[in-house]
Amino acid sequence: MPTPKLFQPIKIRGVEFHNRIFASPMCQYSANHGKLTATHISHRKGIINQGPGLSFVEATAVLPEGRSTLEDAGLWDDNQVDPLKEIVDFAHTQHQKIGIQLAYAGHTVAKGPFPFSDASFAAQPTPNGVGQGSYNGFKNPIQPTTLQKEDIKIIVAAFASAAARAVEAGFDVIEINSAHGYIFSSFLTPFINGRTDEYGGSFENRIRFTLEVVDAVRSVIPAAMPLFLRVSASDWQEDVLPAGASWTIDDTVKLAAILPVHNVDLIDISNGGSNNDRDRSSPLASRVDHYQASAAMKKAVDSQIVVGSVGGYEDGKAAEMALEQDKVDVIFIGRGFQKNPGLILSMAAGLGVAINGGQQGHGIEDGTLQAKTEGNSEGGAVVTAQPVEAGKERLLPTMPNGMAKASVLDGNSRAIVAVA
Repeated sequence: MPTPKLFQPIKIRGVEFHNRIFASPMCQYSANHGKLTATHISHRKGIINQGPGLSFVEATAVLPEGRSTLEDAGLWDDNQVDPLKEIVDFAHTQHQKIGIQLAYAGHTVAKGPFPFSDASFAAQPTPNGVGQGSYNGFKNPIQPTTLQKEDIKIIVAAFASAAARAVEAGFDVIEINSAHGYIFSSFLTPFINGRTDEYGGSFENRIRFTLEVVDAVRSVIPAAMPLFLRVSASDWQEDVLPAGASWTIDDTVKLAAILPVHNVDLIDISNGGSNNDRDRSSPLASRVDHYQASAAMKKAVDSQIVVGSVGGYEDGKAAEMALEQDKVDVIFIGRGFQKNPGLILSMAAGLGVAINGGQQGHGIEDGTLQAKTEGNSEGGAVVTAQPVEAGKERLLPTMPNGMAKASVLDGNSRAIVAVA
């Protein structure tokens, strides 16, 4: 049985990822003045131990006024580097790759802590400098202000500075958030952006801010370091607004074709975020739409840029199908990791493979979760690409420290891993 594509490695620029399951940024709303806390460290370490090909630290604001809540993580100050470095160093002891998503909230900013309530809005001060493209009727607790050109320059410089700090912390990948109503997403969509200067109006003008930040970040990171861009492929409003009044999949295809020229290595396809009401009610809001969006990107850009898709992937067979049908190159998963601490094990079980991974303090030299054939004698984590009969134990190769691990599939096809 061949190794499922989901568990095959992929190389992006100068970095090889041992499988194609990428853990998305997941906000914990638990930072202290932008610094990560024990909550973040515990949460992310738990995901890293599962062995995804890449794990992301949550959306991290490049300026204090760019937070979506007062408890968001930040990287606008040098004193915020060390807590991030703790997670980075742990990931690297597990032979895992780790990335950071840099962000500026724009009109998605909120006054109070999570969970949001009228009381929290009233009790918390509003960060100064909240802004985005000209406001166009989006329902939000804070009335956004129009960014001045000088503000745009400040934000561009802040992204470059934060990226330099991310390199100092040791991250393997940087992603820029241009999705979900965040600042660049707001500029991209004509539904929100009503500017009449060089940052509004035409498609070329509306993507200008995003590309300026992409170029600024690329200029301060190593040549071998991958740069990702997350975008909302659609506002999910094509069925209720006239042509040209919202951001659509066709617009994202045009953007995807331009990104390689600016040395973006991966486009991370999500959806929605420009209109809360539509995010909840749109018939377009489904994983099928994500498949369609990423498939359109793949067709348009060929192999010029890696295409990732996020949204609702919790089943190994569904993820494998998207990969095998060449609709996507990598799978991003967020809520699935939150709901299922054994997500990767269950995805592998669904594909009929046994996996073995994670460095748990026993001196194993290679903690990556990578597909290898039975009989490997090099040590490290192993994925056996052979069907495992329910209820039968398969003893995997002995690790360098003399220990072995056995993977078992029970009658419900759930993977159970135990040290033998």
